[in-house]
Amino acid sequence: MGGWVYIMSNRVRGVLYIGVTADLPARMMQHRNGKGSKFCRRYGLDWLVYVEECSTIDAAIAREKAMKAWKRQWKIELIEARNPSWDDLFGRILG
Repeated sequence: MGGWVYIMSNRVRGVLYIGVTADLPARMMQHRNGKGSKFCRRYGLDWLVYVEECSTIDAAIAREKAMKAWKRQWKIELIEARNPSWDDLFGRILG
């Protein structure tokens, strides 16, 4: 079973949250319904700005840990390489 690494934000170049899940649509619904992480609720993070699919959940967890250790600028560059306008990708994953 695969996994997903994702980044959420509250605005362009705003607060960033990196998460991991095996079921991306379900996890995004949790975040949208206030059942996600306390960090996301606290900072109003409801934009899905980056998504990366991994072959296994273990690979996704390893990728998440690596990304969390990155400098903030590297995370911004990663987002902007795939999503330069910081669009909310939520609708695309449910569509």
